[in-house]
Amino acid sequence: MSLSTTDHLTDNSTGMSYLDSLPRRIVTVFLPLLIFVFVLLFPFYWMAITAVKPNFQLTDYNNYSPLWVVEPTLDHIRYLLFETSYPAWLWNTVFISVAATFISLVTSVFAAYAIERLRFHGSRWVGLGIFLAYLVPPSILFIPLAIMVFGIGIYDTKLALILTYPTFLVPFSTWLLMGYFRSIPFELEECALVDGASRWQILIKVLLPLSVPGLISAGIFSFTLSWNEFIYALTFIQSSENKTVPVGVLTELVRSDVYEWGSLMAGALIGSLPVVILYSFFVDYYVSSMTGAVKE
Repeated sequence: MSLSTTDHLTDNSTGMSYLDSLPRRIVTVFLPLLIFVFVLLFPFYWMAITAVKPNFQLTDYNNYSPLWVVEPTLDHIRYLLFETSYPAWLWNTVFISVAATFISLVTSVFAAYAIERLRFHGSRWVGLGIFLAYLVPPSILFIPLAIMVFGIGIYDTKLALILTYPTFLVPFSTWLLMGYFRSIPFELEECALVDGASRWQILIKVLLPLSVPGLISAGIFSFTLSWNEFIYALTFIQSSENKTVPVGVLTELVRSDVYEWGSLMAGALIGSLPVVILYSFFVDYYVSSMTGAVKE
């Protein structure tokens, strides 16, 4: 090991020595981490306790603590599941999110492969244009999309959301997969071409197996956006049986100035669990793919 390398390691070890002191570790590590965890988890805690609080405790702060539950009840959850269309909303959200995610992934794979691996003239500008399309606010897009939805005759159907969600899912998923495809060595593709493989075989048998983390990340991203989408679901769906969770909970559990807070919080909590579970299972793939997407 050279002297410069040794000095560099010594400097790094000296630079991190301030963490040896417990007060400094508390201030620089534990306290920020505690604040982060509190900000992250407190909304879920608030939703959970509100979902099991009796109605008389929700506003009576003089006799009951707002941060704790006395005599918890399952009436709000029972009302949500058996006296509203929440199970149908949940199924609609799952079906629409899965279908829109599948369509977006297939489209993004082909687009990203064409832009990154075929090397045609102007491919970089095409990739930039696709990403810039993601930056267009949905509040602007839903007006021309509404005209198309009414013209095709799919208003107030699940198909309306399945076909419109890819308009904001495909651009970002394509950009993410472009970065991941770029991180795969071109030599693998060239060797496959020399061996007589077609472009389709290269995509299916070479690139996609190596891009599983990127596909999972794009899938999680698309599924999450589809699950939480509100503007399109509010605009293109009218009947209660076709609504998704974000729209159904807000429009059906808020009646004029009456807010069903217990059921609202229960619906929000149950509706967030699938996404949380999805992230918990695939968080390693998600992080690795996001790292690969920004590598040059």
